[in-house]
Amino acid sequence: MRSAYDVVVIGSGPNGLAAAIVAAQRGLSTVVLEARDTVGGGLRSAELTLPGFVHDVCSSVLPMGVASPFFRALPLDTYGMEWVTPRASAAHPLDNGDVVMLYHNVERTAEALGDDREAYWRTIGTIARDWPRLESDLLAPLGFPTHPLHYARFGLQALLPASTYARMAFSTPRARALFAGCAAHSLIPLSSPGSAAVGLVLAAAGHAHGWPVVRGGSQSLANALEAHLRSLGGELSSGMNVERHDQLPKAGHLLFDTSPRAMAGIMGDRFPAGFSERLQRFPYGPGAFKIDWALSEPIPWKARECLEAATVHVGGTLEEITAAEAAPWRGECAERPFVLVTQPSVIDGTRAPAGRHTAWGYCHVPNGSTVDMTARIEAQVERFAPGFGDVILERSVRSPAIIEDENPNLVGGDVGGGANTLVNLFLRPTWRRYGTPLHNVHLCSAATPPGGGVHGMCGYHAAMVALGGGKHGGDSTRT
Repeated sequence: MRSAYDVVVIGSGPNGLAAAIVAAQRGLSTVVLEARDTVGGGLRSAELTLPGFVHDVCSSVLPMGVASPFFRALPLDTYGMEWVTPRASAAHPLDNGDVVMLYHNVERTAEALGDDREAYWRTIGTIARDWPRLESDLLAPLGFPTHPLHYARFGLQALLPASTYARMAFSTPRARALFAGCAAHSLIPLSSPGSAAVGLVLAAAGHAHGWPVVRGGSQSLANALEAHLRSLGGELSSGMNVERHDQLPKAGHLLFDTSPRAMAGIMGDRFPAGFSERLQRFPYGPGAFKIDWALSEPIPWKARECLEAATVHVGGTLEEITAAEAAPWRGECAERPFVLVTQPSVIDGTRAPAGRHTAWGYCHVPNGSTVDMTARIEAQVERFAPGFGDVILERSVRSPAIIEDENPNLVGGDVGGGANTLVNLFLRPTWRRYGTPLHNVHLCSAATPPGGGVHGMCGYHAAMVALGGGKHGGDSTRT
């Protein structure tokens, strides 16, 4: 590593790599510093259970990755990165053995909803058709939209609580449950204003692009981003645990793909005390309790259509999911949690030895919770897949404390980069967005707009603002 660079990026998650690529594309000398031995942040993959079983440590199904305008503009396939898209974006099993499917095809999804066919077509179907006009604005900081009428039509629906929206838009339990499962990705109570937004975006993105995985594991995406960065002349130094500003090489610009708390700690007294305190107070959402499974065969869902999707929403009705997602915000762990299950090996045979399978499931718990949710998570899966316990060969359990220990940016096990409350949407992480009181220091992590998810757009927009050419927020002054 040299003693000085034009741009130094701390953290090699998808946003840090995106920011570094933007800098390297401009011919600036750029280095990414990563504390761990492998790159990727939430994109890492590893053999967590048994030899030959590849598990995604954090993110696995990446609808916003394939929807990302920045990722799509990069030649990632040149480096062996390949999207694998299932026939259905998501499956939502019900207790009577029925299942509601979110297909890539919006017409097929709507047709299967019976009495709610027309309602689905008018709501989510319209957003899916508008997606090409909405995409760039939804994956950017709040500002004046490129297509105001289409954005306003989306925004009026997105501001509603998800539970209210589901009851207003749909009349049947099946359609309401399908929407609730998508909205539960939001990490906030479904009764909270703005919680409908995530459900609308994920459902529409599922119709526009699908909900794919990366062949061989999410690590392949991180590796491709690193390879492209190096092809542009950028550097990456792993095993560099930065704790103090004086550990850094001289830099014209610093970009932090870290939590606001970590950035404040590293910068120390170089930030005004008041600004550091605001970063330390940045609100985080619920933690995740995650289990990875090595399986002897696919999950034995009662509704076999669940095997058409890499993502299965396990939680039952709208009412059940609403209750489960409210519990962590009261400091409680739901007895019957909403469990997000991914089963990438049903569409990607490279994840496990022949005839074997991998899957993982996680639920939301209070931030930093120490409650063991293993039995509750597996009971929920067993509820819709009798005999599930019999196909488990090995499990790897990750509590919020373990998740944070492995990646300190996931504070208290919060995998979303901060609480997705409506207030936080407008002030994420402060009114400065990417900028700080120091004109050449910027934040580019999921704590900045447009927020959590694997899309790299936080890093892209932060770099555009920091290096000039960005139109959204922050201080674009260069040194």
